[in-house]
Amino acid sequence: MVRQTNIEKSEGFAAIVHAGTRVLILGSLPGKKSLAEHQYYAHPQNAFWPIMHALFGIEGNYAERCNQLGKHRVALWDVLAASVRPGSMDADIRVDTAEANDFKRFLESHPEIEMIAFNGRKAEQLFARFVELPQDMRLKTVSLPSTSPAYASISKSDKVDAWRIGLSTVLPVLEET
Repeated sequence: MVRQTNIEKSEGFAAIVHAGTRVLILGSLPGKKSLAEHQYYAHPQNAFWPIMHALFGIEGNYAERCNQLGKHRVALWDVLAASVRPGSMDADIRVDTAEANDFKRFLESHPEIEMIAFNGRKAEQLFARFVELPQDMRLKTVSLPSTSPAYASISKSDKVDAWRIGLSTVLPVLEET
């Protein structure tokens, strides 16, 4: 099979991070809808923002939601800074073109971060492949079910429960209603 080489790299966004952040949630790389909207998790079927609402009561427009993440000590970023990704599926990421974000520098600048939470297995796999942190940088990690609409094998309510359990070891989250 011959791969196309004229596809431009998709470039990710800057991290959304505030003083006092304790948890860094990592995705893989923004999909087409997110890139078009210049917003993390912009696809209307993505469960990320509904999960943040269920866990922390986050709502409002994109800027308001991002600010509220900070109040709850949550940062957002992606493992990859750039990669060729012809579609929006994680399986579309061309790993041979991937460039990871600079986590060493980022985490040194935000020493209050205690946990990295991976939004889906692909983010975790990419982090393991491309990121090497110093031995003395000990962080908790948790693998959470992907919020992508493509990951429909578990229900939204089960995703909320898994995220609640995963994040509650570091953050106070809302009780189930």
